[in-house]
Amino acid sequence: MVRRIDLTAADGLRLAAWEYADLPKDTAPAGTSSPAPAPAEVPGVLLLHGLMGRASHWAGTARWLTERHRAVALDQRGHGQSDKPADGPYTREAYIADAAAAIEQLGLGPAVVIGHAMGGLTAWQLAAERPDLVRAVVVCDMRASARGAASQREWEDWFRTWPLPFATLADVRKWFGEDDPWLERPSPARGTWFAEVMAEGPDGWRPMFSRTRMLATRDGWAHDAHWDSLALVRCPALVVRGIDGELGRAEAQEMVRVLPRGTYAEVADAGHLIPHERPEGWRAAVEPFLDSVLRAATPAT
Repeated sequence: MVRRIDLTAADGLRLAAWEYADLPKDTAPAGTSSPAPAPAEVPGVLLLHGLMGRASHWAGTARWLTERHRAVALDQRGHGQSDKPADGPYTREAYIADAAAAIEQLGLGPAVVIGHAMGGLTAWQLAAERPDLVRAVVVCDMRASARGAASQREWEDWFRTWPLPFATLADVRKWFGEDDPWLERPSPARGTWFAEVMAEGPDGWRPMFSRTRMLATRDGWAHDAHWDSLALVRCPALVVRGIDGELGRAEAQEMVRVLPRGTYAEVADAGHLIPHERPEGWRAAVEPFLDSVLRAATPAT
């Protein structure tokens, strides 16, 4: 079962969250979408997608997480079914505050926060600022170093190449999976990933998000390095990279060194979209870490 839960950000925006399993009957009234605290024996997990993503991208991960956890994925501001105000804000502070609000209103804390790309940055910055809310962090293919102004210009140019609107979802899959000039080789998983963030309108299929707002969001972290916040993360942290992803091995290992309790994993034959390209490898990298977090949190008998 997938259950939508509406949350309220600190600045009043409406945020949509999605729970991917039934809660025990005594924790949520039947037929309601009101947040309900999870019982203490069910550890909470908050899943944060990356730039342009949406909560549904975590569906595969959430299904195996729910064997032992309460898993909730958040549509972050400007994405999915959450509010998309024209004037934002789309700052780092806003995204971190949204994640904190989700954990507090859902009663997930202290939660394991799993983030892909931009969501990974939010995860570790939240852990640095609000250690009371975060039990552990998983960072999926997110760099700590700055990209710079040139990178932002490259994204602007790339957005202009999108042949909008797409006539069909098959066209979406083909362009992002085969024809996109940014691709080095075909990636069906990438095509499927982008098909999930398209919505049909009168003239065809367009992204659910504003590309201008995505650039504004990216501007909030692309120009700066984030090593200082890594060093403040006191909980266990796992850095996962795809062999062909955006996070290089040397930088990933340096991130692990800077993290006070950092560990490292990599997934073979995976690029940036690790959970979608190699779901079994992703699970094999993450599940042992989560098991160790659970063991550490279980009192000895």
